[in-house]
Amino acid sequence: MPATDTSGLMDGKEFRESLKKYKPTVYVDGQLIESVVDAPSLQPGINAMAVTYDFAHDPAMAPLMLAKQTVSGKTVNRMLHIDESAGDLLNKLEAVRVLCQETGCAQRYLAHDALGGILQAVSKIDDAKGSTEYTSKFAAYLQRVQDEDLTLGIAMTDAKGDRSKRPNQQLNQDVYVHILERNAKGIVITGTKAIVTGAPYVHEFLVMPSRNMREDDADFAVCCAVPVDAPGITIVSRPAGRPGEPEHGAPLFSRKYGQATGVVIFDKVFVPWDRVFLSGEWEFSGDITYNYATHHRHSCIGARAGFGDLLIGAGILMCE
Repeated sequence: MPATDTSGLMDGKEFRESLKKYKPTVYVDGQLIESVVDAPSLQPGINAMAVTYDFAHDPAMAPLMLAKQTVSGKTVNRMLHIDESAGDLLNKLEAVRVLCQETGCAQRYLAHDALGGILQAVSKIDDAKGSTEYTSKFAAYLQRVQDEDLTLGIAMTDAKGDRSKRPNQQLNQDVYVHILERNAKGIVITGTKAIVTGAPYVHEFLVMPSRNMREDDADFAVCCAVPVDAPGITIVSRPAGRPGEPEHGAPLFSRKYGQATGVVIFDKVFVPWDRVFLSGEWEFSGDITYNYATHHRHSCIGARAGFGDLLIGAGILMCE
């Protein structure tokens, strides 16, 4: 059982306050959002994300929602933990389940799945290259994410365009995120990611390849971390609720939680080298995609079970 020291970890209120430090360019239903944290259309999603922070401060939930990292010795939120044992995997499943019992969708477990998948991939890359470059950079980034208790949006699914053609064959290559330029300071990326869960109300995006690349797709083999308000990023999002449901009115349970999904457009976004974890090593792009998908399928077992509990409970309530 992990330690229950939550010092340094945010609660739900602090999570909301932390979002005020960022100024992302967000459009919801065609309207520019001046303040994400104050936008009624995004409140159900922010509410749901905040639960992952509040549960970490609940003593009854602490064994599930907190985990101790062996390397650092620090206690971190389960949603940012790198699994180290079968017990970790079981606790993660139950943590996701109880979060989804409350909110319908925990959202933040996507960060857990991506962090684990990327770490596996960069270790494999460095082993093949006889290097520690990517592993050390990612380890430093992971520590910062855990220390600051961040929420990450997973920008994996590309817009794709003509699906019969590979990324380098697209007439409009911006339907896949790709590297436009490399220089001494970093890379410049451009392109479009779709179906990014929680896009308006995360702290950072993890940009990841969405498929296995070939050598002629090398510029599309990119993985990096980008702040949500980095210059050149535009987010076009759905409201974080059910389509057609009013933003105001009686406080029905169904309006309390929800999730937004957004299209994230990268227009010549600069990424410094210390935030780049894959940069043209096309042979390993599929590893990142597959690793993430494998972690995510495991997490979804808990997510579907938690949401199923909600549906079963609702059915019983209606019968009564």
